[in-house]
Amino acid sequence: MESALLIVHGLVAVVLLGAITHQLLAVWAPVNARPRSFLARFRAVEPAGYANAIVALYVATALMGAIVYFYFKLDIQPSLERDRHWHALGYFDLKEDFVAIGAGLLPAYWVCWRGRAAGERGWTEAALTTVLGFIVWWGFLIGHVLNDIVGFGS
Repeated sequence: MESALLIVHGLVAVVLLGAITHQLLAVWAPVNARPRSFLARFRAVEPAGYANAIVALYVATALMGAIVYFYFKLDIQPSLERDRHWHALGYFDLKEDFVAIGAGLLPAYWVCWRGRAAGERGWTEAALTTVLGFIVWWGFLIGHVLNDIVGFGS
């Protein structure tokens, strides 16, 4: 059961990663980019359209991660401690803290994006999206590396 939940958690995390990355690139892409350039294509979709999906995906990923966390503490962490992977455990602890900070930022993020007019560049939205983007990328990479250290289904 935990393997299936870990796979679903990873898949939802990939979708979240794609959505936040797309929004992040759309927010920071130059307004005057060449019409058919790579960055201009990100601006073709209004970044505010991603806000609801990102909030829902973040919450879903965090909830599934919390369930998987129980199995991690019982099965995986003792073997990491035994093998002295202190750096990996430290990075994972940092991931937990970042995810909690991101969860605390979600209401402000959602309110800022909800009140944004189309085509308007908001620095608050850009800053919150950047912080959430960092948190999502950090969590994804650390989770992936930790899974690589331990091995899937161990």
